[in-house]
Amino acid sequence: MYSTRFEDLGLREEILRAIKEAGYVEPTPIQARAIPEILARKDLIGIAQTGTGKTASFVLPMLQILSSGRGRARMPRSLILSPTRELATQTARNFEIYGKYLHLSMALLIGGVGMGAQERLLDKGVDVLIATPGRLLDWYERGKILLGGIEILVIDEADRMFDMGFLPDVERIISLILGRRQTLLFSATMPPEVRRLADRFLNNPVEVQVARPATTAETVDDVVVEVTSDRKKDVLIELINKENIPKAIVFCNRKRDVGSVMRHLQRAGLRARDLHGDLEQTQRQATLDQFTAGEIDFLVATDVAARGLDITDMPVVINFDVPMNPEDYVHRIGRTGRAGRRGRAFTLATPEEQRFLAAIEKLTKRQIPRLALQIGASDRKVDADAAQAVREPVRAAEAVTGRRRRAAASAATKAAARPVREPAGTRSPRSRVTTPVPQREAPVIAFGGHVPRFLANPAPLPMRKAS
Repeated sequence: MYSTRFEDLGLREEILRAIKEAGYVEPTPIQARAIPEILARKDLIGIAQTGTGKTASFVLPMLQILSSGRGRARMPRSLILSPTRELATQTARNFEIYGKYLHLSMALLIGGVGMGAQERLLDKGVDVLIATPGRLLDWYERGKILLGGIEILVIDEADRMFDMGFLPDVERIISLILGRRQTLLFSATMPPEVRRLADRFLNNPVEVQVARPATTAETVDDVVVEVTSDRKKDVLIELINKENIPKAIVFCNRKRDVGSVMRHLQRAGLRARDLHGDLEQTQRQATLDQFTAGEIDFLVATDVAARGLDITDMPVVINFDVPMNPEDYVHRIGRTGRAGRRGRAFTLATPEEQRFLAAIEKLTKRQIPRLALQIGASDRKVDADAAQAVREPVRAAEAVTGRRRRAAASAATKAAARPVREPAGTRSPRSRVTTPVPQREAPVIAFGGHVPRFLANPAPLPMRKAS
């Protein structure tokens, strides 16, 4: 039985006060199980999907452990490795929120940010260092940072590290931290490569698993909307309107589609911006800040944002594309339904993407419900009524014209079939009947019910504009 109160976890009063002011009442399962083990200074493997409060499960006990002591120049006391700049930034914000009543220093080493301010912080000495692997190794090779004073190492989103090809860098960094007392590894899934990493570098770790790998959160209601490729963008707009979606992350598989989808949303009058790996860090951070502040309602993103965002009030996630990797589906929709709130996830699936959808359902061992969305039904009815109103008089006119045409043709045929008689007084002594001369056929056009004389010897007619 695990505690359902933060007060029972052995945390300091300053940390408890910050937790309460942040609006949290009771710990999540991963927090209730991991925090006591970390405070006992044990190595730990935490397997928890996105949105379960995983970050706080190591931030809170680290604050407790680091609350006594002080970092020395260029020798941080703890290190958190993050796979993306966004995730590293969100982790830093967690330390600011929960550690605001403690006198601890922190430095954030990520790409796309000037190095001057970071270097000044490191020169003073920091208690917590949060970094991406590449930037940390860059600083180490320049001699700007020493890793000998690190007591606690956290490897966050280890499976994402593997997906992005960072495991060799992570292994090198771990091998440089010889004096560490505690290593914590967190991951949403546990592929064999991550398991080998844990077996190699962790010392008799406690394993805490609060959800099966690659399962969707119970707080998320996810559905599939089946569409055709040519209607996908229009269906996206209609889905937002019909489902009253006020705010959402819209995920695309390819960077080249992000801009196109964003512009389509903007043309529909929606406040949308894009987020992907080709943007400068300052641009990405500015977009995230606007999204968090409510200045942007729709964030169109690639999977670079799937694990880097920590927005607790995200109501909806939309998969514009079905993710090709089924585990990415779990991570994407894990951006909603966080911190005990319910969330919704919509996936637009074309016939060509059904194989990816089948792989997701196989992985999660459940069939995703289909949403019978009446896309454009009312508009199509209006169009059909208008078209019917136009067609009826046309059909009536065609019927009348057809009768007149047939009548005129019949009259012309009968006239041509009559014998030709010679005028009186011109008949030769030898009476004879003259066979009618065959005439060249001509198109019969009805004008007011009679056949014009010029049709007897037709000639090309000028085209007449329809009135």
